[in-house]
Amino acid sequence: MAKYQIKKEFFPFSHFTPPISEKFLARAVPHMKTPKYIFKDKVLDVSRHEIKSYDGENIECFLMSPKALGDNAPCLIYLHGGGFVLAAAGYHYKNAMRYAGEVGCKVMFVNYRLAPQNPHPVFFEDSYAAMCWTYDHAAALGIDTSRIGIGGDSAGSTLAVGVCMMAKDRKHPVRFAFQMLPYPFLDMRNNSESCQKFTDTPMWNSTLSNRIAPMTKVDRNHPNYVYYSPVEAESFEGCLPLILKRQNSIASTMTAFCTQRSSERQVSRSRSTKPKARCTALTLCRKHRPPRRHLRRESRL
Repeated sequence: MAKYQIKKEFFPFSHFTPPISEKFLARAVPHMKTPKYIFKDKVLDVSRHEIKSYDGENIECFLMSPKALGDNAPCLIYLHGGGFVLAAAGYHYKNAMRYAGEVGCKVMFVNYRLAPQNPHPVFFEDSYAAMCWTYDHAAALGIDTSRIGIGGDSAGSTLAVGVCMMAKDRKHPVRFAFQMLPYPFLDMRNNSESCQKFTDTPMWNSTLSNRIAPMTKVDRNHPNYVYYSPVEAESFEGCLPLILKRQNSIASTMTAFCTQRSSERQVSRSRSTKPKARCTALTLCRKHRPPRRHLRRESRL
């Protein structure tokens, strides 16, 4: 691992690689609990919700909302990473809280069910059910349905893209304002140049990615396989366009879209004309990393 030039700011993750195996998951995942500090935040109100998934089973979600935020607010549906097999870690919750606090939006944090106990497509269906529930209960939750974004890191990005494709294919009325995809895993074939090069990098690498598919029990012949590997889709017609952000932080990007959508709605109402075409974007951030205690709030993600 010493052959890789990794910045010191990524410590301690630069010295850790999870030993992904079913035996390791059986021991580790039960100890990955929701941190209690999310309910003690001075800036955010956090409420817990249990919703029914497609098969009648309950899944847990947390709605994070700035205390001073009013109704009819923008909302980010956040799907955590972890290769579909690991529960949300502390930094996932911290990132979601930071998005809510710095952007001024609500964040619906979804704890979908995990493989290998819950094989594909359970985690996709759970994520889709959480999106549908959020949309259907938007008025009660104080959410503006025209300003709903979706995103997640790593496998969470896969789920976010999958949910967008599912919503399109199933003709759901939601129209996402944007997708937020930090370091997404979008190609199950795992044969890209970077996958062939980075086989032993710390924290995550292509060797670990190759171990995931057998644990999720995904079947390439499954009719919804393309949600698991979106790059293999035959067509992207109707999907959100891509905007690549190299320097801007995720928070500032989300703020820009939320503000723009709000301004467009106000202008359309004042002119008493039909609303303008919806501004959509898929935001891919290469600068994303877990918040560190020593970083100032204005530091980039």
